[in-house]
Amino acid sequence: MKLIIQIPCFNEEATISGTLADLPREVPGFDTVEWLIIDDGSTDRTVEIAAQCGVDHIVRLSHNQGLAAAFSEGLEASLRAGADVIVNTDGDNQYQARCIPDLTAPIIERRAQIVVGARPIATVPHFSLLKRALQHLGSWVVRRVSKTDIRDAPSGFRAFARDAAMQLYVFNRYTYTLETIIQAGRLGIPIVSVPVDVNDPTRESRLFRSIGQYILRSVQTILRIATLYSPLRTFSILAAILMLPGVVAFARFLYYYAIGRGDGHVQSLVIGAALIAAGTITFVGGLIADLIAANRVLLAEIRGRILKAELERGKDG
Repeated sequence: MKLIIQIPCFNEEATISGTLADLPREVPGFDTVEWLIIDDGSTDRTVEIAAQCGVDHIVRLSHNQGLAAAFSEGLEASLRAGADVIVNTDGDNQYQARCIPDLTAPIIERRAQIVVGARPIATVPHFSLLKRALQHLGSWVVRRVSKTDIRDAPSGFRAFARDAAMQLYVFNRYTYTLETIIQAGRLGIPIVSVPVDVNDPTRESRLFRSIGQYILRSVQTILRIATLYSPLRTFSILAAILMLPGVVAFARFLYYYAIGRGDGHVQSLVIGAALIAAGTITFVGGLIADLIAANRVLLAEIRGRILKAELERGKDG
C-alpha cells in the first residue's frame, strides 16, 4: 500500500520547508509514504527548497492556474505514481500533519473512500465570527445539496482512496473543496469526516484579500454549486419567485374585471402576464440545465473510466 501526500504550492518558499518537515514518512497501514508537490507557476524558490527537503515527486504547471487546477493535477499525478491513497494538505502548514493517520484510517478500514478533516471552527482563534458563520453556511448548503454529513466542507485536509480519486473532476476553477464533496454524494462514494487540529497561521490567505471579497467569493461559489448540481430545483425556485407576484397581479385584474372595473386595471394584466411568462421561461431553462447536468455527470464518469483503463495499462506494462 502506497500513500502519497500532495501539496499544491504557489510561492511557498517561506513555509514549504516547515510543512514538509512535519510530514510523516511512516503511516500505519502503508508500506510506502511519498511526498508530491504541485508547483502552480511559482516564481520563487518553492521547488528548489522542496527538492532539498526530499520531496519525491514535483509536478510543475506552466503558469498559475489556481488551487482547483493544481489539486486536480496532483490527483492525476499521484495516481500515475501508483498511490493507493492520496492525502491533500496545504503548503502553508495550516493543518497538523500528525492527524494524517486519523484521515487515512477510515479508508484502510474500508469505512469510507473519502475522508475530510473537520477543523474546530468554533474555537479557532484566528477565525472571525463572520468567517465562522460563512464556513457554517457553506457547509450547510453542501450538506443539503450532496446529502452527506460533512461538517467542514471548505477544509482542504482530506484523504482519497484510489478508486474515488479516479472518479472526481472539478469544474470550478476557484476551489475544489465544496464541489468534490457534492460529487461524492451524487456518485454514492462513501465519505466521512474526522476531527483534525490546525496550526497557527503562517501567512494571510491567498484565496481572498479581504472579508468583503471572501463573502463575495463564498456567495458566488454557493450559488454556482446550487445551479451546477441542482439546476432544476434552483430554477424552479426562481420561477416561483417570478410567477407568484404575476399570479397575484393577474388575479387582481380578474377581480376588478368581475366587478366591472377592469378597464382601469389593464396594467395588472400586462404585468401579471409578463411575470408568468418570465417564470415559465425560467422553469424551461431549468429543465434544459438539468439535462446538461446529467450529461456532465456522464462525461465525468467516462473520463474516470478512461483514466482507470489508462492506469491499469501502465501498471501491466
